[in-house]
Amino acid sequence: MENDHIALNNAVETIADTFLKLPGADFRWELAFPDLTEEVVERLHAYGNEESFARGAQLYTYGDRRVDMFVVLEGEVHVFLPPVSGEAALYSRYKKGNFTGEFNLLNSQGSVVEARTVLPSTLLRINRVELERLMRTEGDIANVIVAASIWRRIGIVKAGSGSVVLKGRANDDQTMVLQRFFVRNNYPHRIETVSGELAEQDRESLPVVILSDGRLMSRPAIRELADELGITELPDPEKLYDVAVVGAGPAGLAAAVYAASEGLCTTVIEGMAPGGQAGTSSKIENYLGFPAGISGLGLASRAHLQALKFGVHFAISREVITIEQVGDAYKLTLEGGPFVTARTVVVASGAQYRKLTVDNYAKYENRGIYYAATAMESVLCRDQEVIVVGGGNSAGQASLFLSRIADHVHHIVRGASFSETMSQYLISRIENSDRITVYTRSEISALEGNPSLQRVTWVNSNTGERLVRDISSVFVMIGAEPNTGWLVNTVRLDDKGFILTGRSDGFDESPYSTSMPGIFAVGDVRATSVKRVASAVGEGSVVVSYIHRYLADHAKPVLARAK
Repeated sequence: MENDHIALNNAVETIADTFLKLPGADFRWELAFPDLTEEVVERLHAYGNEESFARGAQLYTYGDRRVDMFVVLEGEVHVFLPPVSGEAALYSRYKKGNFTGEFNLLNSQGSVVEARTVLPSTLLRINRVELERLMRTEGDIANVIVAASIWRRIGIVKAGSGSVVLKGRANDDQTMVLQRFFVRNNYPHRIETVSGELAEQDRESLPVVILSDGRLMSRPAIRELADELGITELPDPEKLYDVAVVGAGPAGLAAAVYAASEGLCTTVIEGMAPGGQAGTSSKIENYLGFPAGISGLGLASRAHLQALKFGVHFAISREVITIEQVGDAYKLTLEGGPFVTARTVVVASGAQYRKLTVDNYAKYENRGIYYAATAMESVLCRDQEVIVVGGGNSAGQASLFLSRIADHVHHIVRGASFSETMSQYLISRIENSDRITVYTRSEISALEGNPSLQRVTWVNSNTGERLVRDISSVFVMIGAEPNTGWLVNTVRLDDKGFILTGRSDGFDESPYSTSMPGIFAVGDVRATSVKRVASAVGEGSVVVSYIHRYLADHAKPVLARAK
């Protein structure tokens, strides 16, 4: 395919021009493909070794993990996207003063591109151990690498030519789950929708994930897929961490960033993707420092990058099954068998979505019933009527977001008003919108449709009035229940399952201490916590000071990340 190439400072040409320069695209070329100054390159020599490569030398290829970074001193390196049909497509060219690598420089994910020399070249090779040291000690250079890594990954994702293909039926619940996993983990992939009549055995095998080497994974579990793609960094059972954070929502990510930046060896265990419930929010407008608002996924991505920059280890797609005290440390057994050992544990496992008590409810989850209103879900309800259920800020944000896309939003709430549960700025906007109708003291009573949702009935509990609409998308945002099942008989919980903390319950002097020494709780999972993103971030950052005090009193920190 013919593509126009754009040179950046006479150094970089890229296939990305065809999609990143479209109207509305906001790709930061200068951040994705920076030219390093001679002074910076000279400083980088302290971390690498010069090597000579012949023309056509493969530096790394699709699926390679823990790839090295190469700085071009002489010659030229081309980076290729995975082949869709025929030959691989050129993504970018690196000449003198450029460096290779993208998001997988910050973790151990498998490479999603291939790099080869196209001229005899002299390259400065920086291996991963030295790269990690560089990221800790050269702050200005680390910022350049982080920015380039994420913007290059954005470009690769936008190219839509990932080596991984998700093949499934439209409106299929399992296909939606897998697509959400790819999107929230910023992993390049292509979608192939299967339509028409299928044989029974074909229907049962879908969705299918086709890997870069041609292998097929039929209806894979998230854990299996994450392991195969290298998204998960399985923990080293021989390693003793200073801090194990359970949950990568705002509270967990804040705790990880502050712990690692202060020299504590830190790992994060997360069942799905960084961001937690906040990661599914369409827009957060009252978070300090973002006057125009920011999506939950955007905020989570920034925090995830900060954590990676400071060397935090992430075990994505892993749930904690059990926790037990072993001497002065805790052993956390993860789903699938591996375990993590840490001197302290920060529980930031958040909560799981509450569900409506309506017949056939489970049948329509991800087939019309959703718990997040993001760009991915919005394409399913463009120019259609939709329903939002709930009286909190998340529900209000979802209504406003969907009102710009859907034909009309029916907002259902059990109470008499939003006044006690929603911020006033959201209430005012909802009341002033002619595309949102609020139904107070109302509840959904029936869901119908086959195979996906097609019709919804709701009833006013005061008047008995019954309304029926042909609606195929319902966004349920009625709160959540704490993810603390794995902590039963370990720490004290209240009658709703939230973790009891602080001096008022007779524990340590820290407001985040639990009934077990060395185990702390922050964010939504903690009893009496304020269920807001800002407060979760605050708790996650403050708890680290108490971790330092605990480690000073009970054990010497690992301090694996040199300050």
